[in-house]
Amino acid sequence: MNTDGLDLAILGPAFLAGLLVLSTHVPLGRQVLRRGIIFIDLAIAQIAGLGVLVAHAMSWEENALTMQITAFSAALLGALALYQCERRWPEILEAVIGTSFILAASAAILILANNPHGGEHLKDLLVGQVLWVDRDQLVPVAMLYALILSAWFGFGASHRTLLFYILFALAITASVQLVGVYLVFASLIIPALSVRRSGRYALFAAYLLGIASYAVGLTVSALLDLPAGAVIVWVLALFGVATSQLIARFTAVPAAVGEGAH
Repeated sequence: MNTDGLDLAILGPAFLAGLLVLSTHVPLGRQVLRRGIIFIDLAIAQIAGLGVLVAHAMSWEENALTMQITAFSAALLGALALYQCERRWPEILEAVIGTSFILAASAAILILANNPHGGEHLKDLLVGQVLWVDRDQLVPVAMLYALILSAWFGFGASHRTLLFYILFALAITASVQLVGVYLVFASLIIPALSVRRSGRYALFAAYLLGIASYAVGLTVSALLDLPAGAVIVWVLALFGVATSQLIARFTAVPAAVGEGAH
């Protein structure tokens, strides 16, 4: 066990990055669950990541603005294409989303095929490098997420399908570069799935679950010297199962009492 890894200079920005990701992904994830399009986050995250890899392949990584525009353009095009599919062919939307993910993932492998650092780039895209996040990266992301949350809660984006897809593309583009595809999916789906039966407290419970998971996951990864993204995903899953069981137990108590009264 390596206690030297408990360095706030490293874990602090990483935890702030997790809080930022959760700020948008918890409400977005609940909407994804309601719409029944569970794998849209994987597809859009992979498409956004593909945009990042294209920017790397074109040697645009030195120009941060160009890279962000490329990544967001890819994610937005993917989101708008899925929006049109939802309007025209809702019955096959999940199949289209899955196919989109596979195509984007395969395109990423083709782009990196002749890159000597291709495996490393692909790993960074999927697992992320949350421990290497610095505070300067977080400022523009925080400003973007503030705009997304303002639109989400102020303009009823959850009830406006086109706006939902646009905001989703914006959020995913930023978060996939902070924490990677796997943590994007886990942060969106696991909290929302785990607290779906907690009624009016669902949003608060989902945020609490996510915050605790990032805090514990980062601590465990530092102590055991393991990849932070993968550890956080597992902690989210374990905490999610425990939370779901607790909610099921407590919500079942009133029903049991009511049955006994008869």
